[in-house]
Amino acid sequence: MIDVPRERFEQLVADALDGIPEELGKYMDNVAVFVEERAPEPNLLGLYQGVPLTSRGINYFGTLPDRISIYRRTICAICNTEEEVVDQVRRTVIHEVGHHFGIGDRRLRELGW
Repeated sequence: MIDVPRERFEQLVADALDGIPEELGKYMDNVAVFVEERAPEPNLLGLYQGVPLTSRGINYFGTLPDRISIYRRTICAICNTEEEVVDQVRRTVIHEVGHHFGIGDRRLRELGW
């Protein structure tokens, strides 16, 4: 286990978001990303809550932003080095953003995320 300070961890999440290709990033809409200390369930690294882009219709308006939570302590608990944390944060952010785009867990696993 490694304990990456919250400020550094938040920067890793921001870097992972900045690493999303602009061609995809421009389609992210009405979504907020948060770093949370603890997951509501053991072993949960991240969580997407909201209405995926593929499910939004003409009646989608005036809703609160979707929420992506990235869980600092859970990720740190499964990593031994900061390099592992960097990789896991990137993978987790991409996985949760994939849910925002309407990609399910099975397909994300098939794609290696």
